[in-house]
Amino acid sequence: MNPSVRRIGYLFLCAFPFFALVVASVRPLRTAGLSQVVGVVLFTAVAVAAWVVGLRMIRLQSEGPGKLALAGVLLIAPYGIISLLWVGIGPPFQATLSENYMRFHVLVWNSILMTIGFVVLKDALYEAGERFYSSLGFAAALSAGVAYLICLNLTLAQVAMVLHGDKTPLPSVLGDFYGAIEFVACILTYAATALFATAMSRVRFLGRIPALGYVTASAILVLLILVRGLEFPEISANTAPWYTRPGVIAGIPAIPWFMPTLFGVVLLRRAGEARS
Repeated sequence: MNPSVRRIGYLFLCAFPFFALVVASVRPLRTAGLSQVVGVVLFTAVAVAAWVVGLRMIRLQSEGPGKLALAGVLLIAPYGIISLLWVGIGPPFQATLSENYMRFHVLVWNSILMTIGFVVLKDALYEAGERFYSSLGFAAALSAGVAYLICLNLTLAQVAMVLHGDKTPLPSVLGDFYGAIEFVACILTYAATALFATAMSRVRFLGRIPALGYVTASAILVLLILVRGLEFPEISANTAPWYTRPGVIAGIPAIPWFMPTLFGVVLLRRAGEARS
């Protein structure tokens, strides 16, 4: 594969999570026909770029570069699905019940994909000789995945009840429970990110300075959530915009997967370079 083409694909994938977040947040894009076209185009571009950068290595070998490519695509997949289905979905209070039902279905499956991606990354790091930080990262990622499944399925069930006409108010304790479990899920995901960044740096999958950047960013985001507190703040038309509230941004369920998505891009590049 031409190195220039691979580089363009790599730069596109690096910018992709930022672009996906913007596209998902712009509610006017959620119009019949437009959102579907934008989603398909963006998803296709991501798939092609991933193949060019290193995804093709999966079909060549199951160990080494093949495993790096598999871990990479699993970590990128959640934001790929978001780019396909969430064009213009906006925050929950702007979306319809059907859209929110789809939102939490996507979040549930993305939490599963992200956890599997971390498991494969741990295995790849084991093969490369790093077992300490990758083991700690694996433990944090697995615990975060369980916490995500609990809180997201709880909300999914609540939305499904309302969607089917059952407007019985849920006990307030369930809202508190969601906030606490989601708080734990986000913090553990940031911890897993910092630990895996350190592990990747030790086997030279990641440079020292980028690894330090991931660790620092994770620490700052954890601090923002700790300052915010256990209870997830209200996001509505009557509150300050969510994008002006750092503690809210850091605790949005999909945000902790942002840096692992960039891990996936790096792993795909490593897989492609190994082949070259």
